[in-house]
Amino acid sequence: MAEDAVAAILLGLARQDVLAYRKLIDDPEIGDALLGFHAQQAVEKALKAVLSHAGMVHRRTHDIAELLDLLADAGLPAPPHADLLDELNPYAVEMRYGLVQPAGLDRLATLDRLNAVLAWAGQLIGAS
Repeated sequence: MAEDAVAAILLGLARQDVLAYRKLIDDPEIGDALLGFHAQQAVEKALKAVLSHAGMVHRRTHDIAELLDLLADAGLPAPPHADLLDELNPYAVEMRYGLVQPAGLDRLATLDRLNAVLAWAGQLIGAS
């Protein structure tokens, strides 16, 4: 599959995770672990979309810090809030399976970051 097709698919999936996040954000019965999972997944997929578009090979990983390093190694611009994004890493696995308890997700600030990262990725891969 061509890099642009993979990038478009990944960005579409990232947008679906943000959509789920938006729909669940105000529900007090939804815990931070589930919201954080969708946030982490959205960022992970957006980063992978940009890497794919640039033709950069990446392994299957949930590690946002590793993906940010790959972006830097490729000379690609960092996404907005890059210094905060890896705080979502524990939501990928550990919190999802109850291995650690979330310390408290700032739901609105996270949504702002997600929107900024998706806009950044869409701009870089030429998707609206």
